[in-house]
Amino acid sequence: MKIYLDNCCYNRPYDDQKQIKIFIETQAKLYIQKLIADGAVDLVYSYMSRYENAQNPYEIRRKSIGDFFRNAKFYIDESMSDIVKLKAREIMATE
Repeated sequence: MKIYLDNCCYNRPYDDQKQIKIFIETQAKLYIQKLIADGAVDLVYSYMSRYENAQNPYEIRRKSIGDFFRNAKFYIDESMSDIVKLKAREIMATE
């Protein structure tokens, strides 16, 4: 199974964990992160993931997230944008 996490997922553990919703989302993200590290699922990341992470004003967070990208098995670059858009349309049509 391939997993794509958006920038909010990567940053969730840095949010206020006193809020139950944020705490639960963080635990889910950390579980998925463990599955990725264990090789149970494959991480996919993209040029947008890298771009958004580069905009993170917190150096430690930016570096930690960037380091985690090394676990990725697949990278989606800008040249694949049309393929991604087509797949998104297919997915949206299944609702």
